[in-house]
Amino acid sequence: MSLLRRSRSSGAHSACGMTRCSSPKGISLTDLEGRVAFITGVARGQGRAHAVKLASLGADIIGVDICKDIDSMDYPNASREDLEETVRLVEAEGRRMVGRVADVRDRAGLAAAFQEGFAEFGRLDIIIANAGIVRLTPCAEEERETLWRDIIDTNLTGAWNTVEVALPALRVGGRGGSIVLTSSSAGLKGTASDQAGSQAYTAAKRGLVGLMQTLASQYAPEWIRVNTIHPTGVVSGMTMNATMEKLFAAAAAGEGAGMATMQNALPIPILQSEDIANSVAWLVSDEAKFVTGIALPLDAGFNVR
Repeated sequence: MSLLRRSRSSGAHSACGMTRCSSPKGISLTDLEGRVAFITGVARGQGRAHAVKLASLGADIIGVDICKDIDSMDYPNASREDLEETVRLVEAEGRRMVGRVADVRDRAGLAAAFQEGFAEFGRLDIIIANAGIVRLTPCAEEERETLWRDIIDTNLTGAWNTVEVALPALRVGGRGGSIVLTSSSAGLKGTASDQAGSQAYTAAKRGLVGLMQTLASQYAPEWIRVNTIHPTGVVSGMTMNATMEKLFAAAAAGEGAGMATMQNALPIPILQSEDIANSVAWLVSDEAKFVTGIALPLDAGFNVR
């Protein structure tokens, strides 16, 4: 069955468009009943939190994760067991999930994984390009280029690949929709660093803002909204590991100037993934039906320091 035919034969539940600017009394505009979200980096952390939160509001989930380590990184990635746990948590909310192993750097593999989910659910309403990696520790001089490429290819090109493989399904539904690109507080405010990983991370996350603005302008006539979110430090496998513990300990001891600058204005050192998911749930819902083209800081005031 063609992409066009399958989408048009799906349910009639409307996303926010010109014909849906209000909600019947007593019905929450954050209700996502019957909608479908495609989320990358879904096996743990923010990706898992997004999947569970949206499922609790009625959405079914198509989710992918690489589920293997990347050699240039200094911490372990999520596992297949982590992905299976996300599926279990979504199903515990009474919703369905198609979870697949895929690398956002591999467009063909990513497209195949997405199409499996789309074939199952027959529609798409939400895209959350969440997969990302970071390395803040030094690497050997000869490894700098590889590290740069891995981070750019995952955090920037991977987000573009995510949109590229899923956007046709979003557009053909004719219901509008929402795209969220996960940037970072670093995407709004860079900090001094001579580390290739930090430089690549900041460049990639800043690049997502430009991509978002381009897409938001292009697809606004179709009621497809595109925004970036910019979290500060968030509890996840990327931050809660032995390597990051050493960096934060050094910063607390007055060493490592780069880490010392990563301080929030509000008196909280790190956020929970669920804090970010709550904001994303609003952003993809009809409560934010006129919100597009924005870079939303979720940073506890990091950028005002």
